[in-house]
Amino acid sequence: MTTAQTAPPPPMRLRELVFGAACAAALRAAARLGVADALGETPATVEDLAAAVKTEPKPLRRLLRALTCYGVFTEHRNGTFAHTDMSRLLREDDPHSLRNITLWCTEPWTWDAWPLLDEAVRTGGNVVEGLYGKEFFTYLNEDAPQSAEVFNRAMTTSSRQSAQDVAALLDLSASTSVADIGGGQGHVVASLLEKYPSMHGTLLDLPRVVENADPRLREGGALADRVRIVPGDCREAVPVRADVYVIKNILEWDDDSTSRALRGVMDAGGPGARVVVIENLVDDTPSMRFSTAMDLLLLLNVGGAKHTTDSMVGRLTDAGLVIDDIRPVNPYLHAFDCTVPE
Repeated sequence: MTTAQTAPPPPMRLRELVFGAACAAALRAAARLGVADALGETPATVEDLAAAVKTEPKPLRRLLRALTCYGVFTEHRNGTFAHTDMSRLLREDDPHSLRNITLWCTEPWTWDAWPLLDEAVRTGGNVVEGLYGKEFFTYLNEDAPQSAEVFNRAMTTSSRQSAQDVAALLDLSASTSVADIGGGQGHVVASLLEKYPSMHGTLLDLPRVVENADPRLREGGALADRVRIVPGDCREAVPVRADVYVIKNILEWDDDSTSRALRGVMDAGGPGARVVVIENLVDDTPSMRFSTAMDLLLLLNVGGAKHTTDSMVGRLTDAGLVIDDIRPVNPYLHAFDCTVPE
């Protein structure tokens, strides 16, 4: 049986690390081929899997062998392959699926950008504009629409999985309206409206994003009569008045974009408005390897950063917000509960 390896000595560990791209590429290949979806709850031969995903058996065995070294799939002594807890997360139908996240973190542009990390570290700026001659999201929407769609699906997955945690944390019983700023398809605002049946909500995000809003929010949906969907860019304007503003996992751009978004929210809400900022942190998380990797990827694509507690506090106080409380949402997210001063 092939299983994930125990920690090797430092020289071999470093050799493994420099081949990290091979692991990422193997995960991407398995996700794109649908190997995890084809593998049921009983072990399968590589020949049967190859027939199901339309590949050659021998190279598929090589792919699976590489992944089993990391605990993604396991190989039995008779040569059949079976699921592990990690390989199930590559399934499209798993309730905690990370398939879209896997694809997003290995999209073609990432393979262009990672080799230029030294340049980004030297300059402190993104490398995407130099590569493609355009700001990152402009490039995605105009030149890489398939990557843009993968991004939307990945953000939807992430938002859907954490929306209930956010709703459980926030006490909005004293408020009548909530706005989800840069809220993607609106899973957070939908969860809050379900929790508070008399509350009204607003979802603000880019037009191409909100046109695919959660069905609960669209015309004919269960929450449609209590929500307004506003297409727009919160870095440009926030034409939304509400008692509470939720800003989740979007204050990771360059300093100027972040400042403009916060200022837009504060101007829209006015004195006394409550602003809840929810972010992953790189100094208080059990997932440091993932968070620090995403931090470097943000440097490459938008010149942004994941935050430490101190850097997030600095951004919010520099914008003029008063921080009332900082609490964990779940093991990976923290909420900064703020007020626009009088």
